[in-house]
Amino acid sequence: MSPAPARGNDVGFGGAGGLTRPPSLAITVGGRRLRSALIRPDMPSAFRRLRYLAEFGAFRSLAALIRALPVETASNLSGAMWRRIAPLLRRHERALAHLAFAFPEKTESERDAIARDMWETLGRTFAEAFHLDHIIAEGRLDFAPLETYEALRARESGGVVLASLHYGNWELAAAGAPRAGLKLAGVYQAIKNPYVDAYVTGLRSPLYDGGLYPKAPDTATTLMRYVKRGGALAILADLRDRNGARVEFFGRPAPSTTFPALLARTLNLPLYAARVVRLPGVRFRIETEELTIPRDGDRKDDVVAATQVLQSRFEDWVREDPAQWMWAHRRWG
Repeated sequence: MSPAPARGNDVGFGGAGGLTRPPSLAITVGGRRLRSALIRPDMPSAFRRLRYLAEFGAFRSLAALIRALPVETASNLSGAMWRRIAPLLRRHERALAHLAFAFPEKTESERDAIARDMWETLGRTFAEAFHLDHIIAEGRLDFAPLETYEALRARESGGVVLASLHYGNWELAAAGAPRAGLKLAGVYQAIKNPYVDAYVTGLRSPLYDGGLYPKAPDTATTLMRYVKRGGALAILADLRDRNGARVEFFGRPAPSTTFPALLARTLNLPLYAARVVRLPGVRFRIETEELTIPRDGDRKDDVVAATQVLQSRFEDWVREDPAQWMWAHRRWG
């Protein structure tokens, strides 16, 4: 339950069917045989492979310990550890700096309290990632507004574009898909250790009927074709994208991915924003809403404007409960 946030393997949730699944590496988790979405063709040297296996052994031991605990116990324990340890690390200073310009009206103690609550949220999310199947099976999810889910389910054809953010427990965002009648394909950043990558991806893959696809030069084209054929795709869209549009986020230019807006504008598809709100007692509410975006002007201008609409909605959500968002990453550059 280390407080150091894992690098890589962030996942977006999205559309179904039709795509050829990548080669996979099988891993057994809780008696179920799961597969990663990626197996590396260039296997590491013997020495590096031994190091990876040693790392994986330690990781599997930690995973087994967390999965052996009840969901609430694992979440509470990991959250408490992160709250205590993470403020001692350098990333706490970065989080405080971001909070200072986002909320200049708050006192230093108020911003520090938000940052510590954030670390607890991230710690809980870390432990809960090993219990995604339990959280869903135990009925710990609510959905709002129900009208949006009913409208999505009633769609007879056509793709759907969804965008989410690192809020509450974003790992559960895809769990709203069955309620909306969607089969999802996700995009993720591979972890360097292929054995850990296979295990972590395997935990998430049951939520993505359309498969999980590693970030690669041809992934965007593949997913665009899939959505054009009627699939539904969603992306975690709140991280810095150096090649993205510089739209405002908390009053400051923030390089943001234009991919969700580009798909929606180019293919004339609806764009939805989604978040997972953390509730007391390790419960969650998955909120989804359609955004109104420009479609009548120059396409490039419309895409930038739609990206601003999305990021502004994200900002509104973060302002509602700042502790549920991940302040420590370099959002603004």
